[in-house]
Order: sequence, then structure tokens, then C-alpha cells
Amino acid sequence: MYKKIFFVLAVCTMICITATSVLSEVRLKKGQAVYVPAYSHVLMGPRGHTFNLAVTLAIRNTDPHYPITVIAADYFDTAGKLVKKFIGSPIKLNPMASTHLLIEEADTRGGLGANFIVRWQADREVNAPIIESVMIGGRSGQGISFISPGQEISE
Repeated sequence: MYKKIFFVLAVCTMICITATSVLSEVRLKKGQAVYVPAYSHVLMGPRGHTFNLAVTLAIRNTDPHYPITVIAADYFDTAGKLVKKFIGSPIKLNPMASTHLLIEEADTRGGLGANFIVRWQADREVNAPIIESVMIGGRSGQGISFISPGQEISE
């Protein structure tokens, strides 16, 4: 019995170490497109009542030396239909700077499968930014919050 527990713990430890090293790998990029899941609402309870959420898209330049430029942040609904283009003109983010975009709690046009496509570029290879959505909502003394990390995609 103890050998099985030890074996499971050893395997879990190896998986955690491997996952940590993969996640901490420094990725230098000159630009990319990033898919970011978002939820304008979630379903809850046995009847699947909707719980509206405010969505904040956070874009953080993690490079300590060089700026990046955010050239697009497009918001899509569950069906993949463009809901809103957020960037009219490029936004320069200085080293270690960040910006955010907000979808208000009452705006449920995105649905359960809402997402952003964020495109950024830089003049030279830089640390890839952290791009994530933060969802938060509250009602009748109950609240919910969670994040969804962005994922680089090929276009």
C-alpha cells in the first residue's frame, strides 16, 4: 500500500517539475496572435441560471527593456461572430507596462464561448507578454471570479 502511494507521489512530483519547467521557459518573440477565452456569463445551479460576469482583458508587457505594440484586440461571441474591435490605433506598452479592456457585467453578447484574439508586435525579439482574461461577478452576497490565460495561435 505504501509503495503505491509513494509511486503515485513520485509520478505527481515529476509531472509538476516538468510542467513548471515548461511553463517557465522564456519565449522570445517579435509578435504573435493570442487566443484568450472569456465568459460573459456562466451557468449555475440545477436549473442552469445565468450568472453575468464582467470581463477584463489584461495585456502585460513582461519585457524589462523593450516596448511592444498591441495592434488588435477583437472580441468574438460563442458562434465566432465579431462583437467588437477594441483597438482603433496601435497601443504602445513600454517595458513592464500593462493595459486592460473591459466588457461590462450587463453585456452578455459574448456568451459562454466568448473569446478575444489579441495581436501584438515588437521591433526586436522580446519576452512574450502575459495576456489573460479576468472574470468577476457578484449577486445577492454571492460572488465568482476566475482567470483564463491566453494561448498563442497560428493564423
